[in-house]
Amino acid sequence: MSRPRSAERSSGAHGAASAYRRPMSDPTPYTHGYGAAVLGSHRARTAENSAAHLLPHLRPGQRLLDVGSGAGTITADLARIVGPEHVVALEVGEESAALTRAELERQGLGEVDVRVGDAQAMPFEDDAFDVVHAHQVLQHLPAPVQALAEMRRVTRPGGLVAVRDSDYEGFRWWPETPAFDRWLALYLRATRANGGTPDAGRRLLAWAHEAGFTEVTPTSSTWLHATPESRAAWAATWSGRITTAPLADQLEREGWADAAEREEIAEAFRAWAQDPDGWFVLLHGEILARA
Repeated sequence: MSRPRSAERSSGAHGAASAYRRPMSDPTPYTHGYGAAVLGSHRARTAENSAAHLLPHLRPGQRLLDVGSGAGTITADLARIVGPEHVVALEVGEESAALTRAELERQGLGEVDVRVGDAQAMPFEDDAFDVVHAHQVLQHLPAPVQALAEMRRVTRPGGLVAVRDSDYEGFRWWPETPAFDRWLALYLRATRANGGTPDAGRRLLAWAHEAGFTEVTPTSSTWLHATPESRAAWAATWSGRITTAPLADQLEREGWADAAEREEIAEAFRAWAQDPDGWFVLLHGEILARA
């Protein structure tokens, strides 16, 4: 028997979370932005390397919502599995929604419905989807539990919510590089100032429970940059992000790191990429939660 979804929204986990509503006209700053250094990295993401925990549960014909679709490459892969006519992609603003649309059009998947809306106050009816997916989204939101409660609300009873987020404080690298310690400290400070939670990966299980989920399967996975090609790509994205807007502008504006220091960090990434012993591992937390 399905539970009374609308009633839940005014009590318990749903009620507590639904008190928060952020105006769409004042979106949370996205620490990374949408510059070339960011998009080059994000466009390398696929369902296989970024949503492997979800793939065994997907079937043709399922109604799927991709929250925070961004560069659109993961969305495209998911759409090919369930059918593009069954997929809705949600982005916070027109700039990022246009990126998703462009990638889907490039891949011949223009039937996907790309919409603009707030993950913390979704513009969808209760029980609208069989599957809701979000990759590297909750870490950037000021109200991640509210977002999870919304994901639960718009998923049919028995449907699946799949979330994956990084845990920046669980990242490890070799050789030991003081510039990387400084990079991480600056990034953590910037993203927290923007309302984010950079160690979100370790919190997903607790957040899901707080949002009202009772059947949650937690897992973790890693990305490793230790080949010449993957080191070069990782160094390129972070040498670019640390020296260009919006992150560079924020660090400059707040007086946390001047241009010379930012360039030193960028150069440390480029030098690390040339080291045959270079190793950089990224930790991610994952959950599969039944609505």
